Amino acid sequence: SSDVCSSDLRSLMPRTSEPKLISGNANMPLATAIARRMSLHRGVNVRLVDARVERFNDGEIFVEVFENVRGEDMFIIQSTSNPANDNLMELLIMADALRRSSAARVTAVLPYFGYARQDRRTKARTPITAKMVANMLVGTGIERVLTMDLHAAQIQGFFDIPVDNLYASPVFALDIKDNFKTCLDELMIISPDVGGVARARELAKRLNAPLAIVDKRREKAGEIAEMTVIGDVTDKICLIVDDICDTAGTLCKAAEVLMENGAKEVHSYITHGVMSGPAVERVTNSVMKSLVITDTIQPTEEIKKAANIRIVPTAPIFAQAILNIWNGTSVSSLFEAETLGPIYDGMYAAE
Repeated sequence: SSDVCSSDLRSLMPRTSEPKLISGNANMPLATAIARRMSLHRGVNVRLVDARVERFNDGEIFVEVFENVRGEDMFIIQSTSNPANDNLMELLIMADALRRSSAARVTAVLPYFGYARQDRRTKARTPITAKMVANMLVGTGIERVLTMDLHAAQIQGFFDIPVDNLYASPVFALDIKDNFKTCLDELMIISPDVGGVARARELAKRLNAPLAIVDKRREKAGEIAEMTVIGDVTDKICLIVDDICDTAGTLCKAAEVLMENGAKEVHSYITHGVMSGPAVERVTNSVMKSLVITDTIQPTEEIKKAANIRIVPTAPIFAQAILNIWNGTSVSSLFEAETLGPIYDGMYAAE
């Protein structure tokens, strides 16, 4: 019985070990940056768990973890970006490897949650892939998900486990206040479609700026038929806000329509720079002064070289969120400027 008591006491004692991070191949620079930030916060060396994630000749994925993870609080950092299926399988196989190695808890950190755009049945006989992916993640034994700017907030309800959805808008607000400090009263936040109004309104509220909407009628995916501006954008510095920039067609067209409607200049703040196909070329040649994206998806060399594309780091907010989950403290506190400012200290001068 004394053994039972001592084991009970052990479970009540605070954990002395550090949170353990492991990363797939989707976005290794971000995972390394998160580990570096956590080392700064903790004052101890937090590094990525030594593992190999490789392919067999036929493309099958093989994972081997080289460190003991028994009883550890594990965080897998893996965006399910392009190639989405490979990155998703890597995540699932890593989770399985950790569960079978007796990890105490496995949290999936998905800076970008792929397949989120298929979140409802838009036509007859179509899938709801976001729900299917949620089932797969839960089925593999993942106990918690941490992500950023889900395409639709209700995707959190597709999971039967806790989902922490971070927002880029507090980080964007810091960036905007820093870059447009001389002309904050001229700013106008633009939602590029009716569906994104809630996201745009959130940022507009933070900046105390007005809001306008570009209404688009789309015939089929990837094609835009016509666009109308709802609201007066005359002589305004327009900031388009959205969660995903894929081929950048809608974005560049929206920028043109805003300029035609009398906007002074157009900038865009987009969380996930999917940037497929001709996206970078389109942005480079567009009337947009700048496009700001985050590094939730690893930016290509082409993106880094583009003169009017800027990348805002997400490692500070993810590192803090992981520490808060590990400590059992609030993640939603990271939505407040007072909490977030110091985390991005040095990058943006304190308000």
